[in-house]
Amino acid sequence: MKAFSIILCLLALPALAQEPQPGWVVHPTGKSYDALVADTKAAVKGNGLIVVTQAGPTKAAAARGITIPGNLVIGAFNNDYAVRVLETSVNAMIEAPIRFYVTENADGTATLSYKTPSHVFAPYAHQGGEPLQEIANELDEKFQAVAESAVK
Repeated sequence: MKAFSIILCLLALPALAQEPQPGWVVHPTGKSYDALVADTKAAVKGNGLIVVTQAGPTKAAAARGITIPGNLVIGAFNNDYAVRVLETSVNAMIEAPIRFYVTENADGTATLSYKTPSHVFAPYAHQGGEPLQEIANELDEKFQAVAESAVK
């Protein structure tokens, strides 16, 4: 009976991995991975942010002969926010750029996920106070606008 329980738990792990973590926003879409990546980058720019970083294992794995689903982290921020965050908490800047996460699903569609900026900056509230919270709230709105535009 114990072995059966362990097997059931192991079978449930992939489903649990798909559950959003606290502070995350998850947008499943009907778009392809490539389309969602392009639309996310365009939405970042269209909402006054800049794509600062891009990183993912998909192309590097392919170069090694390994095929994995599309997976890309897109870091978005801008200098205005950077200067303002630094005025409130030097330590909080380690979180910049804040990231969007595009993942390819087994059915060929893609999902856009991100941690809300207010969640990302929460550990620095004791240093940055109300000004940092205001910046985080502004960025929450920007990230929501980017996501809504990208997934349309």
